[in-house]
Amino acid sequence: MPTFTPTVWTYLIVCPLVFLAGFVDSVAGGGGVISLPAYLIAGIPVKLAAGTNKLANGCGTATSVFKYAKSGKIVWDCAIPAAIGCLLGATGGSSLAVHLPDNVLEIVILAALPVAALILVLARNRTDERETRLSRGKTILWSALIGLVLGVYDGLIGPGTGTFLTIAFSLVLGIGLLNAAGCARVANLASNIASLVVYLINGSVLFSVGVPAICCSMLGNWLGARYAIKGGSKKIRLVMFFVLGLLFLKTILSLTGVIDF
Repeated sequence: MPTFTPTVWTYLIVCPLVFLAGFVDSVAGGGGVISLPAYLIAGIPVKLAAGTNKLANGCGTATSVFKYAKSGKIVWDCAIPAAIGCLLGATGGSSLAVHLPDNVLEIVILAALPVAALILVLARNRTDERETRLSRGKTILWSALIGLVLGVYDGLIGPGTGTFLTIAFSLVLGIGLLNAAGCARVANLASNIASLVVYLINGSVLFSVGVPAICCSMLGNWLGARYAIKGGSKKIRLVMFFVLGLLFLKTILSLTGVIDF
């Protein structure tokens, strides 16, 4: 198992970016596009980075779930089945991730980013606030399937999961963006917990960095949830485009060898 000794620079790099990631994640998902590279930029080995990222993100996501729930912006017929699906999917995805060589995991993450960006581009004009929801039975079934598939993705790869959940709930279930974002936070929390348990069992969490990162993530998620709830669909869509830009930028820089994560 790789080891790492943090320095002052580790915290100066990780903490501000994890705060920003928490803010972005609570609004539209995709905060992992910021937070996971932050750990890697700081020199933390990829498996320790992934596990520590799950620790901080899980606590931050719990904060935004509380805020969305308190504001009545969660459709529980969607959120609970999706959370169960995410728990199962993320457990399998994380179990596979911890046994992959570091270079293979990095290649998988890189390969997933263009696909993630393409999905966001194709869906950008279809995520509106008009709600034409499915029946309760279909909502439960489709929510569980969406949670299962994206739970595997979150456990194996991670970045962009919250964004994809928000888009899927809006497109497939007919839920408005704000409520879809609330449901996505619940499902994402479940997958974070499942993944974190696997990483903890395998000793892939760096607590010396993870604990201060938790504080930054929780603060970012709290402020981001307030921003989304007050601004509604328009602000969520704006942050989605920000995440899309990050996905494209990171992919281009990785493919051209400017960065190596």
